[in-house]
Parts: sequence; C-alpha cells; structure tokens
Amino acid sequence: MPIGGPVVVPTSASSALAVAREIAGRIAIDAADRDRGRRLPYAEIDDLSASGLLAITVPQRFGGPDLAPSVVADVTRILAAADPNVAQIPHSHFVYLNLLRLAAPDVLARRIFDQVLRGGRVANAQSERGGATVADISTTLRPNGDRFVLDGEKFYATGSLFAHTLAVLARLVDDTADFGAGEYIVFVAADAAGIDVVDDWNGLGQRTTGSGTVVFRDVEVDPVTLVARAPAVTRPTGYGAFAQLLHVAIDVGIARGALETAADFVRSTSRPWFEAGVERADADPLTVQRFGELGVEVATAEATLEVASRAVDAATAIGADDPELTAQASIAVAVAKTVADRASNSVSSALFEVAGTRSASADLVLDRFWRNARTHTLHDPVRWKYQHIGRWVLRGESPPIHGVI
Repeated sequence: MPIGGPVVVPTSASSALAVAREIAGRIAIDAADRDRGRRLPYAEIDDLSASGLLAITVPQRFGGPDLAPSVVADVTRILAAADPNVAQIPHSHFVYLNLLRLAAPDVLARRIFDQVLRGGRVANAQSERGGATVADISTTLRPNGDRFVLDGEKFYATGSLFAHTLAVLARLVDDTADFGAGEYIVFVAADAAGIDVVDDWNGLGQRTTGSGTVVFRDVEVDPVTLVARAPAVTRPTGYGAFAQLLHVAIDVGIARGALETAADFVRSTSRPWFEAGVERADADPLTVQRFGELGVEVATAEATLEVASRAVDAATAIGADDPELTAQASIAVAVAKTVADRASNSVSSALFEVAGTRSASADLVLDRFWRNARTHTLHDPVRWKYQHIGRWVLRGESPPIHGVI
C-alpha cells in the first residue's frame, strides 16, 4: 500500500487528545458492526494515519513533536473506549518507533520516521508458536554476500495487515564481520518479496486487530535495517515500561467503554425490577449502587494509569537513563496493569448484570467488551506483576529489565 504525502501532526498534548476524541467518535459508530462481521478496520486505520496521531512520538530532530508517553497512553485510552481493536493496532507502531529512537542508526531512523510523518505505519512480527516459552525465537538471519536473508514464521503479528513496515524479531546465529550473534529487530517493507501476511487470526476477542501469521521465506534485507535489541532491553531506558503502559491504556479504555455502554443501555432500554417500585431502571437504588461500585473500579484504573504515565514520562525523558527511575516506572506500570486487568474484565462482565436480560441478545454484541478484555489481558500474566511488586515492596528489589515489565 502506498504512503502518501506529509500529514498534519498534532504538536501538543491538548491538540493530540482533541484529535483522538474526534477519531474515537467516528470509530465508535460502527464498532459493533465490525466486531459482528469481523470487518477489518482499513478505513479507520487510514483515518488514524491521516490524523497525524501516529507521528506524535517522532523525535524533534527528525521533524516530529516528540510528545511524551503519557500523551500516547491517553490517546490509546480514548481510542480503546471506542474500539479497542483500533487502539491496539498501533501499539507496536509506537513501541518500535521508541526502539528506533533508542538504538537505531540515524540513517534508518530518519528513513522510518520520514515515512511515519507521511502516514506510514509499523507493525510487529515478534512472537512465535511452538517454542518452549514466548522468549524462544527461531526466525533467523543469515549472511548472503553484502546483505542478509530472513527466514521464519511469526504469529500474534498485530497490525501486520495494515502495515507499511514490519519490525521483525530475528536471531543472527553466528558473528559476522560487522554484526555480533544475537537478537535483532529488522525493519522490512511489508510488501517485500518473500513475505506472506496471512489473515488467520481467530481470537474470541480483539477480532479485527490483524493479529495473525506472517511468513518470511528468503527475504533479502539490507544490513542498515538491523537494530540490535539488547541496548533497549538491557539498559534502564524505560522501553518495556512504555510498551506495557500502552497495554494498560487499552484495558482501561475497555473498562470505560463497557461502563458507558452499560449506563446508556440501562437509561434507554432496561426495565426496572418490579420490587424496586420505580418506573425507570436508572432509578432502581440497587442498580444505582452497583453503578457506583463499577464507577469506582474504572476511576481507580484510570488514576493508576495516570500515575504510571507520569512515572514513564520521568523514566524516558530526554537524556534519562536512570535505574531508579526506570524501576519506579516499571513498578507503577505493573500496579496499573493489575488494576486495569481486574477492572476491564469485571466491568465488562457486570455490564450484563446491570443491564438485564435484554442485553444478552446476540445481535447487540455487547459481549464484545468482555471478549476484548479477556483476550487482550492475556498478553502478560498479572500473577508475575504481583511477584515483581511484592519483591519491590518487601525487599527493595528492582524488577528485571527485559522489555515486558
């Protein structure tokens, strides 16, 4: 798919959030229909690109506004309340732009950032099936003259169907003259020869994120497109905290979207229980009580997201490479993740409890909130978040730096 001309990029937090609210208003209109028919949001993602929101983290020295992680999290949260599928698609886009900022040579960074400023999109090709753990990578790079050849198969490649560039995690088995053996992110055009992007994602939720298979067969890559992964995930850069923060924002957005949808349904459609002695469902005191409890859950999740966002801002500020700030950010994000995980799943389930029998009609697809929450929160197990939080609180141990906390 072609990349167009320069887009107008929001240059402040307030303008970015205003644009995000406009986009959210548009994507919310057909969100249920897209889920019902598994209609992929090509037009909605093009709209997102044209809005300039996907370029808000481009560093100033490359022509962008370099807005803070907290702004990206707020944009993600706003979009996720309208359609978490659309919100998740650019998650990897922002994560790998951050990798470029932290670890890429200028020639590659300038190339990708220039594309992003013209509406270009990056997606991940990272996870694989079949390994003993998610950390096992079998996709390989091998030297071929003055270039490399990429071979392998990825899954959970969210956003790959909509991408101009794929960020591929691969392993160079042996040292070469210019590159040491190890893991690299390879930035390759999504339509390059030998790449097959397969629409085979069949998750019960997040159904339209394009999170299926990508196959690489003898794909030639230029050495300049290789970025060593280690500098971002072994130094206290806040790389992992930023990535996790956006996952939290998606879950918080789902919780807010479920709560607002439930409230609208109760006001407009639900009938009161006969014992309440009221004419409207929203006047039932027990229903009011339950909405109060759910409102507290959502507000708590939003508050912990805000705290985590400020911590990640501090850890990723220009010039920041501080182990203490990075540890604080990772713990704050881990706390927010546990709260958001619980809120998104419980509020999306409670939607049916407060809305009543009519809300269970399949044609309304109100179950999409719970399915989306249940699917998205599987990304990173919160049981390990509690471990890292507990070690920090009890023994003062900093969490590991590995890119997923």
